[in-house]
Amino acid sequence: MEDFGILFVDDEKEILNIVDEYLTLNGYTVTVADNGLKALEHIKETGYDIVFTDLNMPGFSGLELLAAIKEVRPETEVVIVTGFGTIESAIEALKLGSYDYLQKPIKLERLKLLIDRIIEKKKLQRENILIKRRLKERYRYDELVGVSPKMQEIYEKIDRMISINAPTVLIQGESGTGKEVVARVIHRNSYYKDKPFVPVNCGAMVEGLLESELFGHVKGSFTGAIRDKMGLFKAAEGGTLFLDEIAELSPNLQVKLLRILQEQEFERVGGTKTIKCDIRVIAATNRDLDKLVKDGQFREDLYYRLKVIPVVIPPLRERRSDIPLLVHHFMENISKSRKKKIKGMSKDIVKAFMEYDWPGNVRELENIIERMIILSEGDELTIQDLPDKIIEKHHHEEDAVDPVIPEEGFSLNNAINEYERLLIVRALEKADWVKNRAAKILNMNRTTLVEKIKKQGIERPRRAMN
Repeated sequence: MEDFGILFVDDEKEILNIVDEYLTLNGYTVTVADNGLKALEHIKETGYDIVFTDLNMPGFSGLELLAAIKEVRPETEVVIVTGFGTIESAIEALKLGSYDYLQKPIKLERLKLLIDRIIEKKKLQRENILIKRRLKERYRYDELVGVSPKMQEIYEKIDRMISINAPTVLIQGESGTGKEVVARVIHRNSYYKDKPFVPVNCGAMVEGLLESELFGHVKGSFTGAIRDKMGLFKAAEGGTLFLDEIAELSPNLQVKLLRILQEQEFERVGGTKTIKCDIRVIAATNRDLDKLVKDGQFREDLYYRLKVIPVVIPPLRERRSDIPLLVHHFMENISKSRKKKIKGMSKDIVKAFMEYDWPGNVRELENIIERMIILSEGDELTIQDLPDKIIEKHHHEEDAVDPVIPEEGFSLNNAINEYERLLIVRALEKADWVKNRAAKILNMNRTTLVEKIKKQGIERPRRAMN
């Protein structure tokens, strides 16, 4: 029940005490408030799934609180608590959006029944959101692209993080796997999305400068401190601070970070004033933190504090089934940004990409495609546009006739569906989005093509419209 917050509002302290004790004993998470204005502050700051409010309260009535809640938190279910003889007002509350009403004297069994009913409804809503998300084109999640089982696991983990607003996340993976991309996707799809996303590379600065950047400093605290500095922890207030290369933090900064995660407070360099901060920390590293902890180079308590939600990004060589999708994704984006129209690439290029081991991972793939597009002389990339190291690897294995199957396996259905989608989009583009012409290119009748377009959710890009 801890995932569902309940707020009970009444100006009678005795009722609040009884309800608080009863719900707590039954495993619910409950907060009580003795007036409507105080309750509204709680709701703005925290948010609750369920609010029970007395109808008649001095200063700020239950109906006024109901209207205010529906304004700031429309997803919150409100139950009006009413005394005998005010049923008409309770009915009016139902018209204004109240889930139900509860009569005084309160029957605790009825209270529990209402809560359980609302929680069940909320659970179904959450499940439906996840189901709808899974039914979307799961070959990508925001900027993340891939159909491999390991990428599907990451998508599922992000879904769970969104539903529980995970306070800290630790992303691990080799250089170039896209750790910051994953961090940004988590931020953009979370409770913190309307607040800042502040990235900082912990390995790019010396300790003294990094401490000042993170925590800020007061004027005169060291040579060159000519004015107060806010610091990145405060700059990320209410949002996400992304600490890349977290393993490079010095022991002193590890202690300070641990305190912030535990207490949500810190002092600026050279300052004595304690500053409160409300942020979510996402940390990332390409090093083995388990080994660093065992070797005494990284604090064990900080490691487990960061590792509330661990995300491991696989290297590209372990998700080869995603390479064709990534190639298509990067070609589209880079061609658009470089304002250079590229119709496609030869099949030999994709085969060569599948054979290469990608020590630089996704970043290397993106950089190579960008270089090929910039240097290409025609509107189609050919095998000659590849770097020598990839061509040599390809020639070494060009006698192989078997398709490259990644060791981790992949979803055949997803791969087939995505390849079908790409072929349909290419045919539509070649036919200037005239379905009859595209159907002829694909050697199928127009009705079948229309059905597949609907099934795949393909829409003509706005930029292609006249």
